Amino acid sequence: MAEKVIVRQNSSFETEILALDPHVPEDDQFHSVVHAHQLTPYGMMLTGLAACTGIVLHTYAQYHGVDLDEVELRVEYDRVFRDDCRDCEEIEEYKEQIEEEIVLTGDLTPEERRRLMVISRQCPIHKILSHGIEVTSHLADSPEPSQVD
Repeated sequence: MAEKVIVRQNSSFETEILALDPHVPEDDQFHSVVHAHQLTPYGMMLTGLAACTGIVLHTYAQYHGVDLDEVELRVEYDRVFRDDCRDCEEIEEYKEQIEEEIVLTGDLTPEERRRLMVISRQCPIHKILSHGIEVTSHLADSPEPSQVD
C-alpha cells in the first residue's frame, strides 16, 4: 500500500504537486494534483510534509543568502512488514515508514547542501511525524452551523 507524491517548490514558493494514483497500483505515472480530493489522507499527509519542508528550506535560504532555486521532495509512505512475518496468515505487526528524498537545485556549495539537509528536519510536520503528538478527540454537545465568511 505504498503512496508516493512529488512536491516541487521554487524560491517564490510556487508549488506543484504530483501523485501516483493509489487505486491503480500498476500505474507508475505521476499525475498533477489540482484539488485535495485527488489525494488520499496518506497523500495529504505526505504533501503537507513535503510542502512544509520546502517552505522551511526556502525561508532559510532566503534569510541566509543561499542560492537555492528549487526544491523537489519525493515522498513515499509504506507499511513495512516484519521479515519474520512475510508469509503470516494474520499480520499483526508492521512498521509504518515515510521515505523523503530531497533534491536541491541551485548554485550550492557542499557545505550549504549539508546545512540545508539539517535544516529540512526543522519542519514542524517532520517533527510531529518523527516524535509524535497527542491527539484528543471529543464529540460536540450539539452540532453548530459552520461559519464561512
